[in-house]
Amino acid sequence: MLKWALIFFVISLVAGALGFTNVAAGARGIARLLFGLFLAIAVVIVIFAFAVGQAVF
Repeated sequence: MLKWALIFFVISLVAGALGFTNVAAGARGIARLLFGLFLAIAVVIVIFAFAVGQAVF
């Protein structure tokens, strides 16, 4: 998921540099959404890992 966020970020940069502002804005929005989703899932996994670790030890 982070890979796709980076791909859309690069697309946004390239489109912005070439003057395609609508494409750049769309790709930026998708990249922000995917990164936020990745970050939320990563935080949940870390919290879950700590909780399971406490239960085991």
